[in-house]
Amino acid sequence: MQNFRVSVCLLFLAVVYGLSACRSGKAEDEKTEKSVIVMRSTADESKKLFEEQISFSNTESDELPVIIIQPDSTYQEMDGFGFTLTGGSAKHLFLMDSAIRKELLKELFSAQEGIGVSYLRLSLGASDLDEQIFSYHDVKDGETDPELKQFDLGYDRKYLIPVLKEILTIYPELKLMASPWSPPVWMKDNNDTRGGSLLKDHYPAYALYFVKYVQQMAKEGITIDAITVQNEPLHPGNNPSLLMLPEAQAVFIKNHLGPAFESASLKTKIIIYDHNADRPDYPISILNDPEANKYIDGSAFHLYGGEIEAISEVHEAHPDKNLYFTEQWIGAPGDFPDNLSWHTRELIIGATRNWCKTVLEWNLAADENQEPHTDRGGCDRCLGAITIDGNEVTRNPAYYIIAQASKYVRPGGKRIASNIPEQLPNVAFRNTDGSTVVIVLNDGTGSKQFNISLNKQTVQTKLQAGEVATYVL
Repeated sequence: MQNFRVSVCLLFLAVVYGLSACRSGKAEDEKTEKSVIVMRSTADESKKLFEEQISFSNTESDELPVIIIQPDSTYQEMDGFGFTLTGGSAKHLFLMDSAIRKELLKELFSAQEGIGVSYLRLSLGASDLDEQIFSYHDVKDGETDPELKQFDLGYDRKYLIPVLKEILTIYPELKLMASPWSPPVWMKDNNDTRGGSLLKDHYPAYALYFVKYVQQMAKEGITIDAITVQNEPLHPGNNPSLLMLPEAQAVFIKNHLGPAFESASLKTKIIIYDHNADRPDYPISILNDPEANKYIDGSAFHLYGGEIEAISEVHEAHPDKNLYFTEQWIGAPGDFPDNLSWHTRELIIGATRNWCKTVLEWNLAADENQEPHTDRGGCDRCLGAITIDGNEVTRNPAYYIIAQASKYVRPGGKRIASNIPEQLPNVAFRNTDGSTVVIVLNDGTGSKQFNISLNKQTVQTKLQAGEVATYVL
């Protein structure tokens, strides 16, 4: 009888404890559901991608500025945030110890274990941040080959393609955009890698060049989601480079590139311009041509000239076409407070509030001397998002700027409406999993306390001067 009583008591205690544990677990779950993830980077570098959890507030102070999120007002769908994987970047990554490289790539491209980079831009042929200049169809002086029988990805097979394949094992959904700096020199009127224009007689051959590139990359298991017709078509002083005026780009697309992609049944998007925000008239003039327009997905921009708001002029003129922000450099050795605030305000917030589906920094990696780069016009001050010195890695401003967005704003999410209180530029997104992400910069000279309001729930928070924070609600 005594053993029976002990057993009943133990059973009673177990039931009570179990219910208590269930209630405790439920409470913890409810607490977690109501908490907000905050990821911070401060101007003084005391915190970089520092994560913590805060709770929704029961009270809202009328004295504090309020960022009001309107999830029912939606804008563009996001493709992602990332960098340009130049040939030089790929070389530095490839030459690392394989185990160290694997962990670094996981840190870069896994959202669960890293910063979740979801978009890369590639150079179609050499850029000025390659160790040598090349195209996929270099022939002897005086020779031509309009049928491109000698086309080959060549040098890209050495570093770029192996690194890309490894990245794709980590994040198979990665989107890739490819941009040419120059056609093969035999297609140009100056027979040089720098400057010059595409010879009209070789428009068909150059269209075929794009087709073969997309097809050969596909054979390697690499899908090119989009191409831009020419990197910086109004900057022929780079090496390599090409001058391509809007009239020429329109003719090339409507009579050659568009039909060639259509004939080859390619789904790769055609994107125009790929240059500074001071010339929105360039893409608008091409999109105004209905024969060119039908082949074009959208326009791409940099911000070495002009104002970020000018990008919206293209959206207003052609609201059915997409917009992309594809390049911005940081000069070595970098200035963390200035870089963090400017790039966050103008690009992460500014470009996306002006309809851009991507924000890409230039470039992913270089060494401690900002090499490699070409001579006669190659960038010798372009600071990589990471510096690779053998197997040692230093994370630079662009790494943190992109990470503040890429970690939690995922592809497929949509920008949603939010107001901008004084000195608190911000942008908000709604992910496909239902989470809301708000990126805020304190653009003032002192600390600022403010509220974020979403669906009658309030987050009360504070940022130091120059601090950037990502809120996941």
